[in-house]
This record gives sequence, structure tokens and C-alpha cells, in this order.
Amino acid sequence: MKTKIVLSSRIGFVFQSFNLLPRQSALDNVLLPASYCESNCKDRPGRAKELLDQLGLGERAHHKPTELSGGEKQRVAIARALMNDPGIILADEPTGNLDTRTGLEVLEILKGLRDQGKTVIIVTHDMGIAEKCQHQISVLDGRIAGATK
Repeated sequence: MKTKIVLSSRIGFVFQSFNLLPRQSALDNVLLPASYCESNCKDRPGRAKELLDQLGLGERAHHKPTELSGGEKQRVAIARALMNDPGIILADEPTGNLDTRTGLEVLEILKGLRDQGKTVIIVTHDMGIAEKCQHQISVLDGRIAGATK
């Protein structure tokens, strides 16, 4: 149990398929990680709303995932990843289900998080996305095939 608490407060996850709970509002989806760890944040709903506001979704807080566009879903997923203020964001193909323009917007959000001091790790098969990253580690057949800075 202790490992779950540590990981949920240190690593935030963003997935290609968003992994939002379909019957929950955007706000409730963002609140979810707070239930897995002891948070120093006394006003969890306020923090979740603030994150949605920062990502341009304040007016969509009470919408269900089926009422959101792909880009909006991914921004909710990013807000959820940030809920416990982790130092590391692990993003698995975060642009894979998005159109090009929206994918670039999501990459800018992730870059902004990096600029704020977060460690952002993006896993991708898209070399165009990889080339936009500060560092690259290539893996082939389960082995590190190369690295660039």
C-alpha cells in the first residue's frame, strides 16, 4: 500500500486513450488521483477546478467525457496527472488520438510543464514528436539503441 501512495504522489500519467471514467465529470476525473494518496491540499475540488481553468477547461468542468473533444479529453487527462503535484509526468503516446494541430497544442502544454521544473517523459513511435523533445532515447527490441541531447 505504501508504494501506491508514493507513486501516486510522485508520478502523473497521461495516456493515448485518455482513460477517463465515462460516467464522471471532467472535475471528478481530475479529482480521482487525490483519493489514492494523502494530499497536503485541503481544498481538493478547488485545486482540480484550478487545474481545469489553467488548461482552458473551466467552463467544461461538469461535462462528461462523451461531451468533450479529443483535445479537451487529453487536457482533462493532463490536469488529472497534475492533481497530486508530481515531479514526473509520464505521457504514453499523448498525441496518438489527436489531430495534428491539437497534438501540437498538447506538446506545448507538456513543454510548459517541463519549463516549470517537471520531468516529462514522452513515449512515442512518432519520430516527428520525438524530434520536438529535448532528449531522445531510442529503444529497439527492448534495448537502448541510442540517445541524443
